[in-house]
Amino acid sequence: MKRNKPLALVAGAALLTLAACGGGSSDDGGTGSGSDREFGDQEGGTKDAERQGPAADVEGATPGGTITVYLPGDPGPDSLDPTGGWSVTGNSIQQALTSRSLTQYARDEEGQPVLIPDLATDLGTPNEDYTEWTFTIREDATWEDGKPVTAEEVAFGICRSLDSEAFPSGPGTEYSKHYFAGAEEYEGPYTSKDPKCENWDGVSVDGQDITIKMSVPFPDMDYWGAFMAMGPAPLGNASKPPNYGTQPLANGPYKVDSYKPNEELVLVKNDQWSADSDPGRHQYADSFVFKFNQDQAKVDEIMLSDNADSQTAVSTSLGSDKYNDANGQLGERLVQQTSQCVSTLTPDYTQITDINIRKALAYAYPYEDVWIAGGEVPGVTRVPANSVMPPGMAGKKDFQVDGEQITYDPEKAKALLEESGAEMPYPITMVYYEVDPLAKATQDQITKGFEASGFKVKAIPVQESPYNIWLDPDNKVNKQLNLRGVNWCSDWPAGSTMLPPLLKGGAVYNTALFDEPSVNDEMDNINTLPLEDQAAAWGDLDEKIMTEYFPIIPTAFRNDLFVFGTKVGNPTGDGSIGAPNYKDLYVMQ
Repeated sequence: MKRNKPLALVAGAALLTLAACGGGSSDDGGTGSGSDREFGDQEGGTKDAERQGPAADVEGATPGGTITVYLPGDPGPDSLDPTGGWSVTGNSIQQALTSRSLTQYARDEEGQPVLIPDLATDLGTPNEDYTEWTFTIREDATWEDGKPVTAEEVAFGICRSLDSEAFPSGPGTEYSKHYFAGAEEYEGPYTSKDPKCENWDGVSVDGQDITIKMSVPFPDMDYWGAFMAMGPAPLGNASKPPNYGTQPLANGPYKVDSYKPNEELVLVKNDQWSADSDPGRHQYADSFVFKFNQDQAKVDEIMLSDNADSQTAVSTSLGSDKYNDANGQLGERLVQQTSQCVSTLTPDYTQITDINIRKALAYAYPYEDVWIAGGEVPGVTRVPANSVMPPGMAGKKDFQVDGEQITYDPEKAKALLEESGAEMPYPITMVYYEVDPLAKATQDQITKGFEASGFKVKAIPVQESPYNIWLDPDNKVNKQLNLRGVNWCSDWPAGSTMLPPLLKGGAVYNTALFDEPSVNDEMDNINTLPLEDQAAAWGDLDEKIMTEYFPIIPTAFRNDLFVFGTKVGNPTGDGSIGAPNYKDLYVMQ
């Protein structure tokens, strides 16, 4: 799942967010005198297939009020269509508040994520070899218009996820197309002009039961079920893209009141949602107001003032220059959230073909200067990365590409460039998100570091999310680039959600354009191994790819800091996605 914050994308400094970030959460909230914080590793969660609604009340929670969420430097989702949701920002909001799916996550007493039922009555039933899964859809879930959510609508929503042309950067392009039987040959209901999804038999409905057939064993289908793409869509033209993405029909505790892309999203209570039907969500606040593309300095000023605007507000980040003050003043209202995420730079593998040049870029990157310029706190929200798989993930190996952690070393970068025989200064073309001042400051540090290391940088300012450029092969700006980036979080705690989405040939978020047939084959083979052998196999492949090819530069493993106003109750993070825990927040009355 991508992180949306564009400066993070480009610079590897601050996280945006693709949606299904896996793992747990950690609340190391300090005391009034400050708290010693260290970077926390994410842990895999547990499962509770028996959990039923209503969700247990949050102690002390009261109804009413409006919670305002400031998202500094984050443009927010381009569309609210649940099928296309694959960003941390969009999914963290919609999965928690508006859009339900087969399964979902709750938060346990230690802050770790627990996979629980949602629209399904349990976590699904697989056959012996995990090539078929059956989910029973509950009968008491409703849309915002009061009509019941039907098994046919869930099946249609699943079918929509196969349409890679309608949803080119949606998660179905990675998981549905790969795992579901017949999915690679079926173009989807819109592209193939099959509006009732009659020409794909990978999913079937029998009463309240939905059965999905797999092309290969898929033991993680219950985790994939937590994505909105595995949720319902109204039948027929009512959910036809792209119009449906402006105001989708809600089936969660909140519905869309107004939406201005890149600016603001307002959610209000959905009076047709039944708490008894939902094992994981609450409906305490009257409304949520999400403000995108905010200025970090202004938001920090608001949140540290304890004025009326800040008391019922949340900020999804904190500037590094305010960290010491905030750590001493805010106590438990400053929440450190762990997440299984990595920030990367992705040299174009088709253009920068010499591994020494790719390594030179790694040594030319001024890591801590970039983090600080981007508002991060070294050692707390960012630490050096050695691999694609993040800390805490089963199978991760503690190898080093060059024998020791790669750090900023301009002389080493120059030596590698000379060894490659490339022209110097070596030309690099990249983009940065000029809407965010921190993105500009971050790019300045990258340019400074690169040019001191034997590179010449052309940094192109853009006013849309860099992902929109990187993911469009026909984009005129993208055609000029030889260096891109991705911030990525695990979709669930497994290497299968890190390596293939970023490094398999043809994958949507493989912005490095890395494509080695032997690596592609090995990725496919791992899925056929016994379950107990897969985690180690992903770790071995991570090491092999990085040491033999080094196609992608991991610049940081990520934690985040969230700031909560004095009247926002239950200030916590959501470890399943690396975001504030919107499901359980309330306004103190």
